[in-house]
Amino acid sequence: MSSITRRKALGVAAGAAAGAAAGLALAGQATAATARTAAPAAGPAAPGSFDEVYQGRRIKGGPAHGGGHHGGHHTGGYSVTIDGEELHVMRNADGTWISVITHYEPVATPRAAARAAVRELQGAPLVPLTLS
Repeated sequence: MSSITRRKALGVAAGAAAGAAAGLALAGQATAATARTAAPAAGPAAPGSFDEVYQGRRIKGGPAHGGGHHGGHHTGGYSVTIDGEELHVMRNADGTWISVITHYEPVATPRAAARAAVRELQGAPLVPLTLS
């Protein structure tokens, strides 16, 4: 005899509902992943130039033209100086910036990286980074 019981019907319904919920969750994850990877191929816009005195230190930043100490290597094409000495900055894959002084504190812009370095230096001079 092939009669369906209430227990079997509820089990089938619950399984179908769980499968549908899992499918919706996977579809939502796929949509979110597509949205994350659908960024423009050119990446985030390059930050603008700045030139200011911050806590008594002259900080400047702007697009690098290959003539800096590192020749634009790992700088995202951007150069930053504190009192005329180059502050090595680097753009992370997520668009944040770090400096050699504040390597573990990513910030949104090179200006913020320069300001964080000035605070960290606490009046000490910026010594040029030498690579061997």
